[in-house]
Amino acid sequence: MGADPPSGFYAIAAADPDRPALIDDDGTRHTYGELLALVHQVSHGLRARGLGTGDVVAGVLPNGVEAVVLLMATGQIGLYYVPVNWHLTEPEIAYILADCDAKLVVAAPEYAGKVPGAEPGVRGLAEGQPTTAPAGRTAGAVMWYTSGTTGFPKGVRRALPGTEPEAIVPLYTWFLGEVVDLTPGDDVHLVTSPMYHSAPCAHTQFALHLGHTVVITRRFDPEHVLDLVERHRVTNAMMVPTMLHRMLRLPRQVRERYDVSSLRQVIHTAAACPVEVKRQIMDWWGPVLYEYYGSTESTIAFAVKPHDWLARPGTVGRPAPTFEARILDEDGREVPPGEPGLIYVKSGLGRFEYHKDPAKTAASMRGEWYAPGDIGYLDEDGFLFLCDRRTDLIVSGGVNIYPAEIEAVLLDHPAVADVAVIGAPDEEWGHTVVAIVQPAGGAEPGPELTAELLAHCAPRLARFKHPRTVVYRDSLPRTPTGKLSRSRVREAYLAGLAGR
Repeated sequence: MGADPPSGFYAIAAADPDRPALIDDDGTRHTYGELLALVHQVSHGLRARGLGTGDVVAGVLPNGVEAVVLLMATGQIGLYYVPVNWHLTEPEIAYILADCDAKLVVAAPEYAGKVPGAEPGVRGLAEGQPTTAPAGRTAGAVMWYTSGTTGFPKGVRRALPGTEPEAIVPLYTWFLGEVVDLTPGDDVHLVTSPMYHSAPCAHTQFALHLGHTVVITRRFDPEHVLDLVERHRVTNAMMVPTMLHRMLRLPRQVRERYDVSSLRQVIHTAAACPVEVKRQIMDWWGPVLYEYYGSTESTIAFAVKPHDWLARPGTVGRPAPTFEARILDEDGREVPPGEPGLIYVKSGLGRFEYHKDPAKTAASMRGEWYAPGDIGYLDEDGFLFLCDRRTDLIVSGGVNIYPAEIEAVLLDHPAVADVAVIGAPDEEWGHTVVAIVQPAGGAEPGPELTAELLAHCAPRLARFKHPRTVVYRDSLPRTPTGKLSRSRVREAYLAGLAGR
């Protein structure tokens, strides 16, 4: 019997350096050998800056080779890597950098103004460094920042494995094969979403560990994505439901112009996908849509393959391997199949903690069980159906938006006496942000005040968090203890929409 093929990016690149690794949006190509040489140089460069095991490096980098190199370089020398959303404002970025205790920040030139003192890209770290593997290689980890109901982002941190990075690859390979039928080989993975989100970043890393070629686009454009699929014979991709919806809005003659027959797995996550959207995509692309449900904290907790979904439209699947699930009522009692309750999951893959916030970590757990905060029910066969996202969370285009953060900014404006921010259903985006404002005495509600409030948001909130709609009310409902009753605000607003 022959020897097993090399496993994982670093081993594959050493054994097969001419294998195509990366195709950037501008057409630039990198082989596995070229990519590995740059990864090694950056690993040496990080150590030369004094970084050691357990230290934190942050990256404010667009989709492209530099983001991939920093991900893989930190991943072999025991560092935590924090990808930062480049759409955030300077104060929002500064908060994350301070909270994560970043020892070094790498920022692309176009974002340097938001990150004073940052290293200008990875090339400077690589300059003059050897292309050989660093000594004492040990696996790092990515620490993603996710917001809580307070609106303040917290880092989701897991213990470092304490092994060489190759040691954890077999677990990745087995898990992905079980969940989404991805296997090692000559496949081609398409990155369609910003790599500061957990799923696109993780799938990029997974693809390289499987030996796939990674095609990266800087920003999502539906026809451009179809062109990339045809041109590079893409076999697998990760998308969010908003992208699928935008694909379906293309004129039929445009859709029929491109050959998408190479697609075998299109994985979607991050938000609920309307049943009809998913049906139409599979009518077009074939039964290739794989779905999983989870969170940055829980990772992939439930998953469903195309034919199982077609037999049970609307499900997000059964518990993924190593996961268990329970549905509990408000008193913590398990409910029978078909009855909605709060979803709890438990995994054998290891626990997480919120960086520097043990109270928040404890509040999210019931013993070993984690609550993503969503309501759902299990059918008789153990398939999960979601009823609603957590009450206050707005999911727009697959991105979590937290009302409390937007409310705090708007309340800082002298013309605002009170405000409630909610998500309104939107066919394309899932939800859009709506601010219901109670003007302060003397403030005149209308288009001028709306423009003033949006201008007030501009330097304080990333654009995707800005309200799409601002409406005015004389007062907002609060509980006897003074807490804003966002559910009553939402019900009244949606009833008004339905009555139009």
